[in-house]
Amino acid sequence: MVFAAAENRYEKLPYRRVADTGMILPSLSFGLWRNLGDQKPLSNSREVILNAFDNGIFSFDNASNYGPSNGTAEETFGAVYAKDLKPYRNELVITTKAGFHMWPGPFGEFSSKKTLVQALDLSLQRMNLDYVDIFYAHRWDPNTNLRETAEAMDLLVRQGKALYVGVSNYTTEQFNAIAEIFAELKTPFIGNQVSYNMLNREAETTGLVQAVGEQKAGLVAYGPLAEGLLTDRYLDGIPSDLPLHWSNKVMLENGNDVVIAKLNKLNDLAKQRGQKLSQMALAWLLRDSRVASVVIGASRTEHLLDNLKFSDNMELSVEELKIIDDILA
Repeated sequence: MVFAAAENRYEKLPYRRVADTGMILPSLSFGLWRNLGDQKPLSNSREVILNAFDNGIFSFDNASNYGPSNGTAEETFGAVYAKDLKPYRNELVITTKAGFHMWPGPFGEFSSKKTLVQALDLSLQRMNLDYVDIFYAHRWDPNTNLRETAEAMDLLVRQGKALYVGVSNYTTEQFNAIAEIFAELKTPFIGNQVSYNMLNREAETTGLVQAVGEQKAGLVAYGPLAEGLLTDRYLDGIPSDLPLHWSNKVMLENGNDVVIAKLNKLNDLAKQRGQKLSQMALAWLLRDSRVASVVIGASRTEHLLDNLKFSDNMELSVEELKIIDDILA
């Protein structure tokens, strides 16, 4: 059956311009990190991806190491793109990243020129693309000088393999350092993709959100629900084997009971707003215009559609923001 996108797809979800650039992102982007690689049947992945597009999500976020097996998430997206989404290429923002372990040997990770060039070539092959809209350096490289990394990414733009570049998981100092080089090279630099949610506010406390604004770039937040903690799933307890992302493990350092108490108070406030906790958590992130988009993941369509309902009530009053700050303090 030939896929035809919903005609009202751009009425479903607000979208945002990244600072003063020409890049526009939906308030929610769809990430293929864990859910749609080699562990899920393609039919399920296709259903979720196409439902995301039908509901206003036109940005799809990937990485060379997503899968779980390296490259399989890109292959999954590439299969759906080739079969269903290729006619809509001019509408899509497709992003990928390179830097975590991707293949054997010393060039299979980090951000040397050789690694980045080869990684993007492989990503384009897997996704059946001629170019990506944004290519990210996935993490800071302590071994390669920063100028080499920046110049390699600039080269990829000039070769037409990426329209914009960004970084991911860079600290404020690291972000400012590479932004300075990109400005000198006149590379279209879009911003920083980092872990950011109600329970992990490091992007705020380290000054990264402020730095992104000063550099006229955007912050793309991943992990907005903290691997499910910011849902109603763990209000009665957090399992000891919950697979938290490395960036979120700090949130449990004062004990599970402290977090559970916060979650229940936040959930009570969300109920007063007529929302689920997860929906309020998404609205809270997007209260700041410097947050260009929030990356969500879903392995089932019902979970995706449930998250999309956050847009029914995105406004948080000054009083509500104060209550949230008090709970999280």
